Amino acid sequence: MTHTATRVVSVQAPVIATEIKRVLVQSIRGHQIGILGGTFNPPHLGHLLIAEGVVNALHLDRVLFIPDAQPPHIQGKNTIPAKDRVAMVKEAIADNPHFCLDELEVRRGGKSFTIDTIKELKRRDPLAQYYFIIGADMVNDLPNWHEIDKLVQIVTFVAVRRPGVTIHSKYPVIWVDVPQVAISSSGIRDRVAKGESIRYLVPDGVAAYIKEHKLYEKQHA
Repeated sequence: MTHTATRVVSVQAPVIATEIKRVLVQSIRGHQIGILGGTFNPPHLGHLLIAEGVVNALHLDRVLFIPDAQPPHIQGKNTIPAKDRVAMVKEAIADNPHFCLDELEVRRGGKSFTIDTIKELKRRDPLAQYYFIIGADMVNDLPNWHEIDKLVQIVTFVAVRRPGVTIHSKYPVIWVDVPQVAISSSGIRDRVAKGESIRYLVPDGVAAYIKEHKLYEKQHA
């Protein structure tokens, strides 16, 4: 390709060369991909605000929503099958072209270490740059993550800043500000169990799925 470009003699040559360089740089750069993992039991507007805020702040190409196959903490009767959590994530992100569902961990089954997930993603797309999104409260726990020293070499951590909270970490972390909303999955489950409205807490499609499949209704039974 370079050989051919050097033989072109016209006023368009500089423009062509510049365009070729731009395309090459983009291909080397690879995609910039965010990762938002979790139980998503259920997914709510807080999850979407975080993902959208990081996309805008870091100019990412997309964010992968990766539901856990098995929640990292035992939730007893609150736990629902992965298929329902996957279906709700699909509903939650359906209208955002920057959001994608990835069932990597669900297909793998069992508990997944983050480093295993990142390695698999890197095998799929070696040129992509990955940004793992975490809450501010998780930064202090990074030293306890499985193979954290290897993990920080293959993924960049992005922490969502919380007002009034200053956290320092020996590991590299990009801090991002996003709109703060006090929504939690456990709070939504409680409201459903009590027969209270969850409107404006979850996307309409998620609320409809919860109602249709009678999820969380017997939580306090």
